[in-house]
Amino acid sequence: MTAAASYQPIQSPAVWKGANLTDPAEWATVLTDAQRHEIADSARTAAAAGLTAATVSCEDLPLPTLTELLQEWARTLSLGRAFVLIRRFPHDLLTPEETELAYVGLGLHLGTPVSQNAAGDLLGHVRDERIPRTGPGVRLYTTNQRQDFHTDGSDLVGLLCLHSARTGGESRIASSSAVYNHILAERPDLIEVLRQPLHWDRNDEQSPGETPYFTLPAIHDVNGTPRIFYIGWYIRDAQRHPGVPPLTHQQLEAMQMLEDTANDPRFYLPMEFAPGDVQILNNAKILHSREAYTDHEDPARRRHLLRLWLTAHNFATVEDLLRGGIPPRQD
Repeated sequence: MTAAASYQPIQSPAVWKGANLTDPAEWATVLTDAQRHEIADSARTAAAAGLTAATVSCEDLPLPTLTELLQEWARTLSLGRAFVLIRRFPHDLLTPEETELAYVGLGLHLGTPVSQNAAGDLLGHVRDERIPRTGPGVRLYTTNQRQDFHTDGSDLVGLLCLHSARTGGESRIASSSAVYNHILAERPDLIEVLRQPLHWDRNDEQSPGETPYFTLPAIHDVNGTPRIFYIGWYIRDAQRHPGVPPLTHQQLEAMQMLEDTANDPRFYLPMEFAPGDVQILNNAKILHSREAYTDHEDPARRRHLLRLWLTAHNFATVEDLLRGGIPPRQD
């Protein structure tokens, strides 16, 4: 019996298809006025005390009326469908600095923020920086280009929409467990290919002495359950480096099938981000993408999201190599 023949499909509430989740009332939480004001008041108090997004702690931003909701979101992310959407976050009641505090504070109740780049930033700004992408050193999220289905390097990823694009920019999410099960049913040999180490580009963010790439399989087990960690362009970009072997026909076929499955309208769930929406995903169980977009000419109205990467409290979704985000560069 081959190794692929011994693999079993994933049985979990996180196995779902977008075509079966068309009613947002099933998965979106709309904050009440009282909850919005509690978040805003807590952030204002923290700001008045001189705290910043880098220095604030969970205790500095108590949210007593949200305790049950926070527990419910944590259960959904760890044991349920693995994503939540929160609407009416009170950014409209706060200054930009207070909004950052409020958002980090919300995240602190679910996990610990980790670095998103070589500079060690704990809070990311997802927007088009109008810098030409001449190579992998310009991260794709800083452009208005499409980002195909992928995962991020942490247990949880959160996105808060401050401004939406003039057109485009739709978020799409897919159950990576459903994608895994589909590939297993149709092409179990490709599951075995994706379990073998692949080479990944470091986007020119490596520290001195580090190789400009690292190796990791796209599928590996965490606590006995298969999980997909996948960023297709990182794998393809690594081909530029001497010493990285060319991708084989089987590897290219496996990557294509993973991407094609996630991009199948039966599998993905589309989400239009409106200002005040917060999307939180379990990276072990959800793939996400972003469509290309056209921005407003007014810089103040351009598409802008705040991003958090979190190491979850009380449950691990990814292997240790990924839980801590991108290590800050040691120069």
